[in-house]
Amino acid sequence: QVQLVESGGGLVQAGGSLRLDCAASGRTFSAYAMGWFRQAPGKEREFVAAINWSGHSTYYADSVKGRFTISRDNAKKTVYLQMDRLKPEDTAVYYCAADGSTAQVMGVPTYWGQGTQVTVSS
Repeated sequence: QVQLVESGGGLVQAGGSLRLDCAASGRTFSAYAMGWFRQAPGKEREFVAAINWSGHSTYYADSVKGRFTISRDNAKKTVYLQMDRLKPEDTAVYYCAADGSTAQVMGVPTYWGQGTQVTVSS
């Protein structure tokens, strides 16, 4: 089992950058694939990015490809989402997620964080 806590959200102007952190508790963090999702007001939660247990494989939604970067530090039990060239349409609550494989974490992950708000002003 793993508990996830996101941090790093906030207000930023369009074109700016933010980095989200997701700290995990539990002894087997390196066994999990990790992902980020987001949910904008009035919209369904959507996949943003995922990374496998080693960090060697990453996956992105088309809407963020080339602007966002997911990475992880297994020693620190943390996954990161570096968000550059932010757009107002990136405004959402961002959630960290974990599961046993990238296929699972990109589908309906088992473990979720509580979310962190990202607001991009135009």
